[in-house]
Amino acid sequence: MWPARRVVGETFLSLALALAGVGAGLLDDENAAVAVGVGLLAGLLSLLRRGLPASVLLAAAAGSAPFFGFAPLLLVVAWSAGRRIDGLGRACGVFALAYGLALGLTAAWESHASLPLLAVAGMFILVAIVVPGLAGRYWSQRRTLTDTLHEYNAQLLRERAMLVGQARMLERQRIAQDMHDSLGHQLALIAVHTGALEVDRALTDQQREAVGVLREASVAAMHELRDVVGVLRDGADATPAAGAPQGGEGPGAPSRGVAGIDDLAETSRKAGTAVEIRRSGEVRPLATTADHAAYRVVQEGLTNAHKHAPGASISIGLRYEPDSLVVEVANGPVAAPSGVASGGQGLTGLAERTRLVGGMVHAGPTADGGFRLAGVLPYTSPGDARKTFVAPQDDFRAQSPAGPGGEAGPVIEWNGLPKELARAVNRTKRGNGIAIGCGVAALIGVVLLIAVVVGVVFLVREADKAMIEPAQYEAVKIGQSERSVRDALPHGDSFMNTGPGAGAPPEPDGSTCLTLLSSEIGSSLDADPVFRFCFKDGKLIEKKSFEAT
Repeated sequence: MWPARRVVGETFLSLALALAGVGAGLLDDENAAVAVGVGLLAGLLSLLRRGLPASVLLAAAAGSAPFFGFAPLLLVVAWSAGRRIDGLGRACGVFALAYGLALGLTAAWESHASLPLLAVAGMFILVAIVVPGLAGRYWSQRRTLTDTLHEYNAQLLRERAMLVGQARMLERQRIAQDMHDSLGHQLALIAVHTGALEVDRALTDQQREAVGVLREASVAAMHELRDVVGVLRDGADATPAAGAPQGGEGPGAPSRGVAGIDDLAETSRKAGTAVEIRRSGEVRPLATTADHAAYRVVQEGLTNAHKHAPGASISIGLRYEPDSLVVEVANGPVAAPSGVASGGQGLTGLAERTRLVGGMVHAGPTADGGFRLAGVLPYTSPGDARKTFVAPQDDFRAQSPAGPGGEAGPVIEWNGLPKELARAVNRTKRGNGIAIGCGVAALIGVVLLIAVVVGVVFLVREADKAMIEPAQYEAVKIGQSERSVRDALPHGDSFMNTGPGAGAPPEPDGSTCLTLLSSEIGSSLDADPVFRFCFKDGKLIEKKSFEAT
């Protein structure tokens, strides 16, 4: 099915060609019914030029000889055929056949046409058929070249994305190995030493409880380190297999989802901070990545509150909205700031984590002088976790609307090319396009110039053979010898001199007459002023001036 825009364009072009055909036919003095019929046929053929370019070109070339109304259609279908006929040999054959058909039918239809007239007609037919065909073929080849460049550059982008992905994966694996070797060892030592202190009888109950908190924190840090190392090695937060522990949780490991928020609050309470949890709405399950992101929002909020507002009360809110879970961590005002410097990396990483699951994070001060961190996390099934991916603004692939990358994906749009590659391709394409365009324009200009010059010269010569001024007619006197009169006048052998025409008075019996056109304009478009000289027995016996149609 054609798009609506193309349907409207084709309809408009068909009507325009039909009206142009009718107008051209009426200007050529064709019958009104014939002119309308030719115009309607031209409009119908224009609708078939896309599917049958060669056939429509031959039909228009054949019809342009007897009917001038096909002339506008011939220009359009020649351009269309140049675009759509496959193969250079086939295109040359079709255009040569169309040219021969048009010229041959013109010679057959104009039985009185002379050889010079056919030469001029052949030149104009050549311009009317070949020049639009060359222009259409150039346009088609240029578009094919552009599409090929698009595909080639899309392939370069896919290869570049693969190389970048491989380099990123290697760097992830190196970082994971370093974290495993260094941080894992240090956390294991902390867990061992705190475990030994916890059973030391010299400690008080309060000290033993504090050591227990440290041991639990070190064990939780070891579990989280293991998850981070797994993510770095795998390259993404993959959905765990059925039956496998989710979120890197094993037996005895703390939960790092919404279910683990209570443990985070309890750990803060043991450190002497007042923490309150408020829940609202109907509890709904979240995808693994979104569940982990909710845990991270609360963990980051508690960390920032302990660091920058020590001793301030903290409230945790879990609000289940119809389309998303809203997680909030707010702390009250603090009398004296802690003065601890912050690099802002925690909030930046948290914003990236929530963005990957289709959510968002907001952080800012509250009206009472405290601080609030809030995250909005959508409800998505585990299978749809990757569908919520939104590329960052500086991603060179830019999530092109042409579709995803990959070998089977559509071609990336031209504006998605890297700047240096687009600049180089545009420079090459512009240079080739200018060279080819200048060559075609030069060829068309030379052909048109030759046609115009030859046509003008030919018409001037033919007019000199067939026309005389009224003063020349008056200078000839009856009774002059035939030889002197013919020497003073053109011989009249021209395609422009078609005879006396209708309405001419009868010729004297036994005489031979010379008919010439007048250089003056007749009283109407259908009437031509004519001068006739009749000879008998070697003398001029009659001369007449009249209008013939």
